Amino acid sequence: MALSQHDLLRLMESLRTADGIELIRVLAQRILQELIEAEATVRIGAEPGEHTETRTTMRNGHREKVLTTQAGDLDLAIPKIRTGSFFPSLLERRRRIDQALYAVIMEAYVQGVSTRSVDDLVKALGGDTGISKSEVSRICGDLDVELSVFRTRPLDHTRFPYIYLDATYCKARVNHQIVSQAVVVATGITEDGGREVLGLMVGDSETEVFWSEFLRSLRERGLTGVRLVIADHHSGLVKAVRKVMLGAAYQRCRVHFLRNVFSVIPKDAGEMVAATIRTIFAQPTAEAVRTQLDTVADMLGRQFPKVKAMLLEAKTDLTAFADFPERHWKKIQSTNPLERVNREIKRRVDVVQIFPNPDALERLTTAVLIEMHDEWIAFPRRYLPEGSMDKIYPPEDPPDTATPLQGT
Repeated sequence: MALSQHDLLRLMESLRTADGIELIRVLAQRILQELIEAEATVRIGAEPGEHTETRTTMRNGHREKVLTTQAGDLDLAIPKIRTGSFFPSLLERRRRIDQALYAVIMEAYVQGVSTRSVDDLVKALGGDTGISKSEVSRICGDLDVELSVFRTRPLDHTRFPYIYLDATYCKARVNHQIVSQAVVVATGITEDGGREVLGLMVGDSETEVFWSEFLRSLRERGLTGVRLVIADHHSGLVKAVRKVMLGAAYQRCRVHFLRNVFSVIPKDAGEMVAATIRTIFAQPTAEAVRTQLDTVADMLGRQFPKVKAMLLEAKTDLTAFADFPERHWKKIQSTNPLERVNREIKRRVDVVQIFPNPDALERLTTAVLIEMHDEWIAFPRRYLPEGSMDKIYPPEDPPDTATPLQGT
């Protein structure tokens, strides 16, 4: 954004009349604002009011940001965008995840509920153990504005034929007790084969009510076009999917299914049983997949009748992937695409071990997910092959009518 003649004259007048510190403050504020606008232009792919093929989103006003410096407070304006989130990298003293981790550690410090040497952790992050409760609140408040924008951003810019759901468990203090909290995460494949983080929620359990609330929140933000939900076989989750995600099939994760099978057979039979079950997923056609499941069930049933019963009971959900393009099969048979996400969450969570409250847990996990989401968007790589998505939606299927929202 170039300076106008009026701005230049006003800046020159300020330089003539201001004292030394004010001069530095005015210059710093103007320079930072120009850099912020320039970074926003790169992120958006266009100048204000400019129409280009590289544009990825639209500006949506500004929000105020006061930056405290040795030269005084700088009144800055952070551009808001319609889809995704934007925060200028030059204002981040450390990466967003480290900011969230720092806030969690400091919150634990001032509340006296840490379970390891908080002083060492704070020093490792370059922090100050003499921080006050009000300073912690300010740090958390600044982060929460940005993180909330990401969690509530619209999802109506594309359709998501495939979504993945999974949960990981972390410890947090609730009512002065250490309890397990479920962190549920949704990621999706866009109709052009890209990937996005859709959302997350922190709660006490994985009940049908909890999952339904989470799925409805995604739908209310504009999620449409879902054709297949890939997830583990939690009863509450499955019921919520069938109730809320009308028009979508449910694929039971093959990896989690095998773990369930291992719990009902001798340990030394695990390798043989797993190899036999995997042949189901190596067939070339949908008919062959389902025929092979029946064959495998009969074969294993002679020695393991419980496994036969499990296979036949899970047949519809375990083979739902076969009704979709064959080039997608390996990517939609399990929740493995979420494994890296969960590993990164766990890596960060393990530093804290026990969170001072659920909000702190949500803050850190959101920061982790934003970093992964931004990486997928900034360095796009097709997760599914180009040209392979065409068969998912019939030509007459309009984007705004796919998978209608189930009422409450």
